[in-house]
Amino acid sequence: MEAIVRDIPVYYEEYGTGIPILMLHGRPLDHRHIAASMEPLFLNRKGWRRIYPDLPGMGKTPGAEGITGYDQILEVVREFKEIVAPNQRFVVAGISYGGYLARGLVYQQGALIDGVLLVVPSIETDSLKKHLPLFQVLHEDPQFQAALTPQERDISKIVVAQSLEVLDAFRTVFDPAAAIADHRFLSKFPGDAAFSFPVDQLNTPFPAPTLFVTGRQDHWCGYRDAWEILDNYPRGTFAVLDRAGHGLYVEQRPLFEALTSEWLDRVEEYIAQTSS
Repeated sequence: MEAIVRDIPVYYEEYGTGIPILMLHGRPLDHRHIAASMEPLFLNRKGWRRIYPDLPGMGKTPGAEGITGYDQILEVVREFKEIVAPNQRFVVAGISYGGYLARGLVYQQGALIDGVLLVVPSIETDSLKKHLPLFQVLHEDPQFQAALTPQERDISKIVVAQSLEVLDAFRTVFDPAAAIADHRFLSKFPGDAAFSFPVDQLNTPFPAPTLFVTGRQDHWCGYRDAWEILDNYPRGTFAVLDRAGHGLYVEQRPLFEALTSEWLDRVEEYIAQTSS
């Protein structure tokens, strides 16, 4: 499906009916990786409308020359949400870069949001200010190593807990998405780029149920910087998972699904209480 936002055809997929939950993927990937992480949670859970857009310059959504900063990307996300779920309250989930955008929505529209999920979120954009653990492999899998092709050797420099499941995720979700991204467009937004506003300086704490899931060995986004903003989310659960890097939703899938399922329970309870 497509929604035209500022002349940009934003591609998206959606499943189910009920509470709108906007799913924001990481960079330079597309909706497939967050869908692969989240959809198993809804096999036996009804009442949720899951909306997965491809963000500008990724997946099937083109970049646009008029987009010159993260503020404008966030505006596209906001306008997309209003097109597909007009005048509705919603929930937002973001992985990595998607977590940065999700917090932008909290900053601008927190009063309309009934829950936030932040998975390995990008917090500090200034590389000189980030607190990152050193990369280390905690679980080596001979089958994983044997299955790697010469072109895939660099994967072993990223994965903390090796497994064939992780390798399959790279082959079926991560690599194909990265291959079709508009890297020229994305190069306009380097890793140290940021919103023009102080995204984590909220006027009032965000009151709805929140979940942070971070990796103890995540050498891309870390976990300490996320801890520093926890007071913005008084209904927040904060989890730091050992044996997990930036791909913790694959490396620690059972824990990720247990924590996220409990967060969905809390959001449903919160909506029932605040809407009655």
